[in-house]
Amino acid sequence: MTNLTEKRKITIMIAIITAMFFSAINQTIIGVAMPRIIAKLGGMDYYSWAITIYLLTSTVASVLVGKLSDIYGRKPFILAGIGLFSIGALLSGFSGDIFQLITFRAIQGAGAGIIMSTAFTAMGDLYEPRERAKWTGVMSAVFGVSSVAGPLLGGYIVDHLDWHWVFWIFLPIGVVAFLLILFNFPQVEKRKGESVDYWGSIFLTTTIVPMLLAFSWAGEGANKYAWGSWQILSLLAITAVSLLIFIWVETKVKTPMLPLGLFKNSIFTVSNLIGFFLNAGMMGAIIYVPFFVQGVKGISPTMAGYVTMPMSIAMLVTSALSGQIITKTGKYKKMAISGLLVMTLGMVLMYFMVPSTPIYLLVLYMIILGLGMGIAMPVFSLTVQNAVAPQQLGVATATSQLFRNLGGTIGIAVMGSVMSAGIASKMSKLSGTMGQGAASAPTDPALAEKLALFANPQNLLDQPKIEAALHSLPPESQAMFTHMLDLIREAMSYAITTTFLTGAIVAGFAVVLALFLKEIPLRSGSGKAEKKNEAKAEQHSDAAGTEGARA
Repeated sequence: MTNLTEKRKITIMIAIITAMFFSAINQTIIGVAMPRIIAKLGGMDYYSWAITIYLLTSTVASVLVGKLSDIYGRKPFILAGIGLFSIGALLSGFSGDIFQLITFRAIQGAGAGIIMSTAFTAMGDLYEPRERAKWTGVMSAVFGVSSVAGPLLGGYIVDHLDWHWVFWIFLPIGVVAFLLILFNFPQVEKRKGESVDYWGSIFLTTTIVPMLLAFSWAGEGANKYAWGSWQILSLLAITAVSLLIFIWVETKVKTPMLPLGLFKNSIFTVSNLIGFFLNAGMMGAIIYVPFFVQGVKGISPTMAGYVTMPMSIAMLVTSALSGQIITKTGKYKKMAISGLLVMTLGMVLMYFMVPSTPIYLLVLYMIILGLGMGIAMPVFSLTVQNAVAPQQLGVATATSQLFRNLGGTIGIAVMGSVMSAGIASKMSKLSGTMGQGAASAPTDPALAEKLALFANPQNLLDQPKIEAALHSLPPESQAMFTHMLDLIREAMSYAITTTFLTGAIVAGFAVVLALFLKEIPLRSGSGKAEKKNEAKAEQHSDAAGTEGARA
């Protein structure tokens, strides 16, 4: 498709970006609205399933569609993704109970996974890597825009409109994206001599699903299982067995869905490992930023959105700029290392935050984190696509998405365990002080009741509940209650900043890996030079199916 006119390419890219925005904004808008939706539908015990099922279906769909789109072309799959996502969103708005919502969110997740996988691959079909860099930055910026607009809009909708509109408000954008793709995206013929790897698809699914479930369900708290429980160990055992069978199948079939030879390509392997650690550190850490802002600093959810917004804006700006710089220079290694270093620095600085840290410093540290993420995130999809033959773009891009999704899921689970352990450790150290404080007011059962309630640090996220509890106490007990809350906030601050340090250590692994990332010329479509660069990419790709590649 690189022979299309530039006008046609830009029209198709607008359609792809529209589809991506449609998927991304629907994902971010749900987060802040979900508690209100659950309050309306009921089924709090199944709350986590509404999140988990979306993650499961999107991850599985994104990796399964990779090889299929290499065989049949991108157009039918990106249309199917938009269609599934739109149907899932429409039905989610009609949900009458939590079980219907979970079912329809599963449909949404499958559509989102297909959109994300095929969108980045389709861009690779349209542009050579050097030109592709600027579009990679723009597409990454879409996530920055959605992460800023989504939570603010979601909060407004549930406060001023019916919750159903959270799912319905952007459906017209989905229709526009569908029509733009339908009438502008060229259809390619099925690649001859290749077949669908059904057994590989089955065993890859039975590898991914139990792994994600294990890391989603493990930990402490409601509806969680201990890491050493039979439920978690069984899921991990199924994962291990399925992985071994999957590897065996892929060495036997004619057309493997994930050619294992790709991993002989050091750029492909290192880039995916970096993507794994980058997302593990990033997602595992920044998910707890709102906990610090609301729980430790006591800022309302509405204002917290404005406090965290600069981080998203910084990520948006640098992701777009880094793409432009890579396009002009044709170099990516220094950009990758610098972005990861800045991201790691941001998390290290956040580790030193305490309850008394001024808001402006908190915002500054988050901006540094956002700058680093914006520089680093667009690089590694580009390096993967540049290192493989053109007919392997689909499976390579889908594998890159898989590693990132696994990194994010595992990172969130590990950071959750780190946070729980940190709170327990700090609370035990403070228990003596708290016990002395409680002993000084033994005749006030109301104070004892309030202290028992807020001994659970999660209740610090409900600022109205704190204010109501404070005002319900007599003046002589309010000072004691405030003192006890300060101690609990200290424990929560310690636990959250420990997750930032853990995230920084994980990101540090990504920095080390980036030092070993080989840098080959970005293909630019310039005649003989292009053919030479194309050949270099194929030399780095020892996977099956590269023999017939030509520039």
